[in-house]
Amino acid sequence: MRTQLYVSLQGDDCIRRFDMDAQTGRLESLDAVAVPGGPAPMAVDPRGRFLHVGRRGVCEVSSFRIDPESGDLESIGAVSLDAEPCYLAMDRQGKFLFSAYYQAGKAGVHAVNGETGALEATPVEWLDTATGAHALQTDPSNRFAFLPHIAGKGPNTIFQYRFDAQTGRLTPNTPARLTPPEPVGPRHFCFHPHRDVVYFSNEQGCSVTAYALDTVAGTLEAFQTVSTLPEDFHGDNTCAQIHMQPSGGMLFAPNRGHNSMACFTVDPVTGMLTPTARIDTEPVPRAFGIDPDGEFLFSAGLQSGRLAAYRIDSENGTLAHVETYDVGSTPMWVTVLSRP
Repeated sequence: MRTQLYVSLQGDDCIRRFDMDAQTGRLESLDAVAVPGGPAPMAVDPRGRFLHVGRRGVCEVSSFRIDPESGDLESIGAVSLDAEPCYLAMDRQGKFLFSAYYQAGKAGVHAVNGETGALEATPVEWLDTATGAHALQTDPSNRFAFLPHIAGKGPNTIFQYRFDAQTGRLTPNTPARLTPPEPVGPRHFCFHPHRDVVYFSNEQGCSVTAYALDTVAGTLEAFQTVSTLPEDFHGDNTCAQIHMQPSGGMLFAPNRGHNSMACFTVDPVTGMLTPTARIDTEPVPRAFGIDPDGEFLFSAGLQSGRLAAYRIDSENGTLAHVETYDVGSTPMWVTVLSRP
């Protein structure tokens, strides 16, 4: 099994690639693929064949074929967008690419050519949502989709959709919106691998909210909100991405300001979170990734241009530092892939 990291560097106009040692988590730099125009969000199809990257400076999405043996990237085309993408994700079948547009208040869906991996130039959907739209992805059944909007610059709400996996169309669910009672600002989210639970990072609330997913109606109901910060912290802070171990044992959310990675253990029956540690990491920890085996976590410092590698200590609910690497200017996304 070979595991590789892909890191988009907006400031260097490239994607850097690394080999990961499966035993130690240490990285070996391989190459850098030029991607002009500020590469930022990335998404990989469910079979690991194609990588898509949003170029925020030029409002485009570029697509690459991933070599099944070497992991090399081969360009297969680009499509123009009407706004700057801040988030990309594939549907569960790999037939459609979702995109969210923070500044423009838009959401898009592009069809993907199943043979070539290239995107169709004209989107299936180009929806008006609201300023602060920050992520869009489907649930494990591929029948429902959610689009969170942060607070302050956005309406502090989660749009709920029904998704047609054959056509790529999105239609408002009932209710069409879920608004938290406090201006916490839902930003990104991830699904529990074994329970009907969804976890949202709250950008302004500096917290994580766990929602029960109604798998029939496709709607959410909050049942727990837990802070990502220590009680004695009083500085400025916001939350960004959120990821869970593939096993569902631990969940992680970075603090931008406190410059730490908040660690939580997850109750295997209820999905409830227990805070266990806040590990100092590179400033500002916007993007991070976890290897498919759930053994290592890699946190990128937006400000420092470094990538910190950690071994995940599931028994104690914490992280053990492995090594820190200089990666380049403005790392925006970290994607970790394994192949035989």
